[in-house]
Amino acid sequence: MLQTVASAPPAPACEVCGGRDYEHTPVLWQQLAEDWELSPEEAGYIDVQQGTRCVACGCNVRSIAVAKALLVAKASQGPLASFVEGPRFRSLAILEINAAGSLSSYLNRAAGHRLVEYPEYDMMDLALPAQSFDLVVHSDTLEHVPDPLRALRECRRVLKTDGSLVFSVPVVIGRLGRSRAGMRPSYHGAPGSDDESLRVHTEFGADAWVTVLKAGFARVELVPFLFPSGLAMLAR
Repeated sequence: MLQTVASAPPAPACEVCGGRDYEHTPVLWQQLAEDWELSPEEAGYIDVQQGTRCVACGCNVRSIAVAKALLVAKASQGPLASFVEGPRFRSLAILEINAAGSLSSYLNRAAGHRLVEYPEYDMMDLALPAQSFDLVVHSDTLEHVPDPLRALRECRRVLKTDGSLVFSVPVVIGRLGRSRAGMRPSYHGAPGSDDESLRVHTEFGADAWVTVLKAGFARVELVPFLFPSGLAMLAR
């Protein structure tokens, strides 16, 4: 397993459940870090993003960042576990593209929740009516889509006029994003994986927000949790 430089356990309260105790299990491996040409510092904060979890609810840092962005979208103080019990959340129509980690058990409290799986359900050509959802949520899925701009345009199409997109991607904050077209194939999941649904097509960097605006959203907000490890995007 890759040795990484990790920060001390995060102090902020979990945006999902309010807990303050965290545990870390290394998840990033050497080959993946080499494919992405990550420095030890970059590998460290990405490892925290994926491998540091709230002891109480089990959500990792990226899921907590997505939960925080969802609360910002709905102007709720949270935590998410409390918000989902109220009538305002339960009335929402939510499209979840791929299970957003441990958040799925909270998102499905909404009466209008729908979960679709990529790539079985093509994110670049969603077979769903326009303006159908109040929220579209996906977590660490967009990097696996061959054309992320087209996928984001589809997310915008199925959102209601006042709807919001909340999502995360792994972001290397100190450089610009790049396509992996023509490069050695790189996969998430586990060392040695060759699952094409987990193939990385885009490495997102500090300019990740540009793709969101190109897709037609009027504005995008970066929502951090334990920055730079946790970073979600809220687009409207």
